[in-house]
Amino acid sequence: QVQLRESGGGLVQAGGSLRLSCAFSGRSFSSYAMGWFRRAPGKEREFVASINWSGDTSYYTDSVKGRFTITRDNAENTVYLQMNGLKPEDTAVYYCAARAQGTAVVDPPDSWGQGTQVTVSS
Repeated sequence: QVQLRESGGGLVQAGGSLRLSCAFSGRSFSSYAMGWFRRAPGKEREFVASINWSGDTSYYTDSVKGRFTITRDNAENTVYLQMNGLKPEDTAVYYCAARAQGTAVVDPPDSWGQGTQVTVSS
């Protein structure tokens, strides 16, 4: 089955940047839409960004538009989330997700990673 492993989280000051990575293992990475969700303390899980199999269509939640960029490298079976201009409200556990479909829609995912912590200090 598909396995996803996130990395790249950490502690940064407000205004800083991080790049999250998600390594995909399993069959046919290029056939999956990929995305990122996050869950902050006291809040529900929320969608962050997603990208289709070919990398030419992506979606973002309004709160991260202009700050976050999702990309994928199908040759390396990896999805990235570049996060710039980080704010304290971005503090959350970030989860990589995958869905076998022909669009960039990734909710509901078929598979989840275990998450990586992002903490933004004020």
